[in-house]
Amino acid sequence: MSEFDFDACVVGAGAVGLASGFALAKRGLSVVVLEKEAMIGQGVSSRNSEVIHGGLYYPTGSKKARFCVQGRRALYAFLEAHNVAYRKCGKIVVATQEDEVERLEAIGRQALANDVEGMQTLTGAQAMALEPGLKVVEALLSPESGVFDSHGYMHALRGEIEGRGGAVVEGSPLLGAEPLAGGGFRLRVGGEAPAELTVRLLVTAPGLSAQAVAATIEGFPSERIPRRHLGKGVYFRFHGKAPFEHLIYPPPIPGALGTHYRKDLGGGAVFGPDLAFVETEDYTVDPARADEFYRYIRRFWPGLPDGALSPDYAGIRPKIHGPGEPQPDFQLDGADVHGLPGLVALFGIESPGLTSSLAIGEAVAGMLCG
Repeated sequence: MSEFDFDACVVGAGAVGLASGFALAKRGLSVVVLEKEAMIGQGVSSRNSEVIHGGLYYPTGSKKARFCVQGRRALYAFLEAHNVAYRKCGKIVVATQEDEVERLEAIGRQALANDVEGMQTLTGAQAMALEPGLKVVEALLSPESGVFDSHGYMHALRGEIEGRGGAVVEGSPLLGAEPLAGGGFRLRVGGEAPAELTVRLLVTAPGLSAQAVAATIEGFPSERIPRRHLGKGVYFRFHGKAPFEHLIYPPPIPGALGTHYRKDLGGGAVFGPDLAFVETEDYTVDPARADEFYRYIRRFWPGLPDGALSPDYAGIRPKIHGPGEPQPDFQLDGADVHGLPGLVALFGIESPGLTSSLAIGEAVAGMLCG
């Protein structure tokens, strides 16, 4: 085809999909972003900690390490330029007993390898002077970490796309995609006003629906669609004055960063998430899980009062590894993987995907546009 309805379509209007649309629109392409829900950012992007990660933990040279650091640097500048609320509060990673110190030191070495700025090793006394109430034997300070308004960020991305003549269309699930002779795709779009449209380039970034969307694309090899695993994490809110200004993180647990503390932009204190692999998308929070939260939190904050936690919300992460399996890297799969020119399919975009989103978007645009 010599003419297309749009140069590019992005499936999924979460943070990563919108950042990909923004990166493509900046290159002068006409972009449409399709979102199956009634509003943008209703999936993974709205059920997380809204933390800006420094980039401490991820293997040297991995996409997670590179995109987290690059994305975080770009994100602060974007938030500042668009008047989106954030607070660069810093993160303290704590060792609460001697047998955690070696793990803490390994995190510090990895942070330096990942080019994370400003890292400091703190004695227990130094950490507890910064945050009275902590109980730690040693700690790491990451001053570049913070919290932000993820919804304000996504609305700013939408504004950038639409300001460049693009469109973000809610209530419009992708039902199928057919590669066209000579390049491009014909898309079948559902919703209240079903439609067909043609695009030259296609990006799939629908979070938890990544596997289902890939399966609707004709010619996408099923063996190249990674198995989906659902990693559920719940959050509990603390009722009382927020005890700490910094983010407080124990060492990571297998498959996740573990239950941590944050003071949100409203001044409230929230703990979570934990991690449980589940079979269905269930966002209920079992109040009984509070018992484990009390035990875990009191390792670094022994002053947590009884009865101070209540269920808040839950999120589900689109994992491509199961229990006991090593945590893989982000997957940005181009034609070299699936054999379909003009398509980039994203899988396993969980933490630190929100922090990394602008860098992921640039990488996607680079794969498609050079």
